[in-house]
Amino acid sequence: MQYLFDAAALAPSVGNAQPWRFVRLRSPELRTQLADHVDGCVADTARNQTDPERQKLYLSLKLHGIREAPELVVVFSDHAPLAGYRLGRATMPETLRYSTVMAIHSMWLAARARGIGLGWVSILDPETIRAMLDVPATWDLIAVLCIGYPVQPSAVPELERRGWQNREPIADRIVER
Repeated sequence: MQYLFDAAALAPSVGNAQPWRFVRLRSPELRTQLADHVDGCVADTARNQTDPERQKLYLSLKLHGIREAPELVVVFSDHAPLAGYRLGRATMPETLRYSTVMAIHSMWLAARARGIGLGWVSILDPETIRAMLDVPATWDLIAVLCIGYPVQPSAVPELERRGWQNREPIADRIVER
């Protein structure tokens, strides 16, 4: 696990602010509380699916592995870090969050290189999670990561394999002016 944190620490960050904050969730009670919260959010989201077939598919997806993952890491971005002395973010404060996402990306690539899988859980209420983990008010939730070895390694994302959404061609994402 330390290897993944070391990789994250090498990520670029605006003004060298290093705003990422990692909470390793070790408490079984907090893990259960988090899983129950996410299950409730999944159920709420399912009810909002207007197409019955899409709702059925949604409910069949594995949307989190909070109970099963060997490691859970909750990632926050500190919007008032002391490091960096505000360099580079005066006009674009959101770059702190971007920097934190770069740390997650660096962690993700390091994990992938070692055959470790990461799942990014986003069906949750950020304020509930922040309160649950009792973190400083300056920390904004970015991700809940389920980390472990996948049952079936694949280069194709599970949502694509299960028919939720295919990856679209990169050519559709490039604009020239």
